[in-house]
Order: sequence, then structure tokens, then C-alpha cells
Amino acid sequence: MEIRKMIEADWPKVSEIYADGIATGYATFETTIPSYLDWDKAHLEQCRLVAWKKEDILGWAALSPVSSRCVYGGVAEISVYIGKKFRGSGLGTLLMQTLIQQSEEMGLWTLQSGIFPENQGSVKLHEKMGFRYIGRRERVGKLNGHWKDNLLFERRSKIIGVD
Repeated sequence: MEIRKMIEADWPKVSEIYADGIATGYATFETTIPSYLDWDKAHLEQCRLVAWKKEDILGWAALSPVSSRCVYGGVAEISVYIGKKFRGSGLGTLLMQTLIQQSEEMGLWTLQSGIFPENQGSVKLHEKMGFRYIGRRERVGKLNGHWKDNLLFERRSKIIGVD
């Protein structure tokens, strides 16, 4: 298996994995797959990764800006999605390790994530990777007509923004 930069040609498989995540009901507030153009606009150009093996994409990870304000230029929100056949295989750890390394190389000092409480696999992955729980946003949004809470996690770099 290899972790490599995501390219536009990966979008059909990446969006299929995203659809699997949407179908769980606990991965995102999104209910439909965006076009590649819309997804591209919402994510940083750097730090877009896919895990692939034998020409098949098994999972992906990317970063989104949290704000257009310059003071938040070193903060990004993380997305990690693993194909349903490969969840629990350690793939999320590999993607997250690479994403953290690349984010620090580009000068990001904080990564954050909002996770549905029922997504325990994601909670455990974030804790394992050094993210800390910072709070719970109760009934922050509706998904399919039901209020959902969101757990907030963040990871401060130990090498960027420490002065």
C-alpha cells in the first residue's frame, strides 16, 4: 500500500468512499456528494492524500480551511474517510500520520475535527494521533431531521507555532 497525493482523476473512487461515509449517518452532515469542483474549492490545495494498493483507492484524507481570516491561516479542519472494507485496518493511522507531517511542513500549527459521538472509530483514531477533546457542541445541526451533537478535537503541533 502507498500513500500519495490525491489528483482530480481519483475523484470517482474518492467520492464513492465519501458516499460510503455519508451512508453511515455518522461521518458528516453532508447528505450528497459534491461535484469535484465544489469539493476542490472547499479544501486546501496541499495535504490531499489517498491510500492505494494495486490501483485501487482504499481511503483518503484532506484539509479544509477553518476561516478566511489571516489569523487562522495555520488552522485547518481534517477529513479522513476509509472505504468500508478497510475500516479498522490501520489505514486511518497511516493517512493521519502523513497528513500531520505534511501539514506541519506547510506551516499549520493546529488541526481540528468535529466528530459525531457515535463515530467511535474516528474518536479513537484522533485520540491515538494526539488530538485532545476540547468540547461538545450540543444539537449543533440536523441530519435527516434529527439533531446531532458534535465532539470537537484539536491537535497542536509540537514544532510549528510553539514560540
